[in-house]
Amino acid sequence: MVDTCDILTIVAHPDDAEFGAGGSIAAWTAAGRSVAYVVCTSGDKGTSDRNLSPETLALIRQQEQRDAAAVLGVSEVVFLELEDQHVEETPEFRESIVRLIRTYRPEMVITMDPYRRYVWHRDHRIVGQVVMDALFPYARDHMAYPALLDEGLEPHKVKEALFFGAEEANHWIDISDTFAKKVEALRCHVSQVREFGAEDLESWLRDRYRRLAEGSGYGLAEAFRRVKLPD
Repeated sequence: MVDTCDILTIVAHPDDAEFGAGGSIAAWTAAGRSVAYVVCTSGDKGTSDRNLSPETLALIRQQEQRDAAAVLGVSEVVFLELEDQHVEETPEFRESIVRLIRTYRPEMVITMDPYRRYVWHRDHRIVGQVVMDALFPYARDHMAYPALLDEGLEPHKVKEALFFGAEEANHWIDISDTFAKKVEALRCHVSQVREFGAEDLESWLRDRYRRLAEGSGYGLAEAFRRVKLPD
């Protein structure tokens, strides 16, 4: 495990990080900022292929995630190996996220918006909420999970969080120069890309991120809800 990172990306499934923030991540690493991933599940349910077992699929998707992260210059990928579609908001899960935040001590955390309404994967909602709670107040308070102090994990205050998948975005990042890297990274997720049914992945993605850029002044953008955390 690396000592620390500038940006910690915490997602539910392999490919979530690339869809939500791959272009931004490519720009950050190109600028010399360190990025690490925490992937809460191994995506062991995400297939329509009835010949694949969950165990085999998990191994495939973990390797695809490592390959995609390497394309974007991500320094490390941690898998918590929770069961896909069975993520629950528990003190134990929250503690594991607090432990990772205190370990990596990032300035920024990227995750999925927990408040998106209606059609949104339940794992996404729960991961987003657990991350938000871990950021404030648990990661910053020494009396929260005091056993972490015995591990040498001191409280840490993250400066800001970016939530992707937000219905009310207030922050856009121009990915015009890194769109090709985003597409390259997403192509690594072979087992998932074929599930989308898109004949031309690049064109499908370009349309998606052109729509997300509307009103931002950018041609292609990733959209986020930006939350500044208390000092």
